[in-house]
Amino acid sequence: MKKVYIITNTAKDPSLSITGNLVSLLKKQEIESVLAPAPMEKDVDCIFVLGGDGTLLKAATDFADVDIPFLGINLGNLGFMTEIEIGQMDSAVAALKNHAYSIEERMMINGRLSRKDSQPAVYHALNDIVLTRKGSLHILAFEIYVNGQFLNSYKADGMIVSTPTGSTGYNMSAGGPIIEPRAKMILLTPICPHTLNARSIVLSADDEIMIRIPNGRNGENQDMEVNFDGAISEALATGDEVFITRSERVTKFIRLSHVSFLEILNKKFND
Repeated sequence: MKKVYIITNTAKDPSLSITGNLVSLLKKQEIESVLAPAPMEKDVDCIFVLGGDGTLLKAATDFADVDIPFLGINLGNLGFMTEIEIGQMDSAVAALKNHAYSIEERMMINGRLSRKDSQPAVYHALNDIVLTRKGSLHILAFEIYVNGQFLNSYKADGMIVSTPTGSTGYNMSAGGPIIEPRAKMILLTPICPHTLNARSIVLSADDEIMIRIPNGRNGENQDMEVNFDGAISEALATGDEVFITRSERVTKFIRLSHVSFLEILNKKFND
C-alpha cells in the first residue's frame, strides 16, 4: 500500500480534524495520501471514505469505473458498509501497510432503459434500482417479467430491485428480506403494494428482470422515474421498459476486522 485517495463527508468532519489525523497516520507509515476533490491518480491503491454508509455508497457510485477497493471509516451511527471506527484508524493504517487485510467483492446490478422517446441508456447500482412516482400522488402499475416469462402485475407506490448489499436499505424499510451481503441474488420488493398478497421475491443473480410500464388507471398514461442508488434519476412513461441484470462490475471493500455481518445485525436490532 503506497498511495490512497481520501473522500470526507465534511458535514461530519467540518474542521477536517479527523481527516488530518488520518493523513498524519498514513504519513508515519510512508503511505502517500490525496484528498478529494483533487483528481484521482492512476496509482492509487485504496479509497478511504470518512462518513457513513451513504457517503460510502455515493463514493462507490462515483468511482464505479475504477477497480480500486474502498475502506469506510464510520463517523456516524453504526453502519452496515463502513468497516472501522475513528479509534481504530491507527491499527487500520498499520494493517494496510503490513498487507494484513482481505478484499471482499459485492455484486452490482445494471438497468438498461428502453424508452420510446429517448435513446437507450445503461446505469449500474451497488444498492438498488427503484421505480417511483413522479408528480402527484397516485397508484402505479407495473408488469414484471423474469427471463422473458410473465411473473405478475403489481399496483404499488413503487418497485425496488435490490442487491444483497442494498437489502438493508430501502428494501428493508419496505418490508423486504435482509440478505447476507456476500450472497449472489436479486431482490424484488414492491413499495406499499395495494393488495394483500404481494410479497418480496428472491431471484437468482443470473436472472433477467424486465419491468414494463403499462397504462395506468382508466387507461391513462403513467409518468414515473427510475433511480440508481439514489444518485441518478431518469424519467419513465407508459410503454417504457427497464431490463435489470447482474452487472459485470463489482465493488470491492477492504476488510480488516473479524466482526461478522450477523454481529452488526444483532447490534442494530438491539440499539
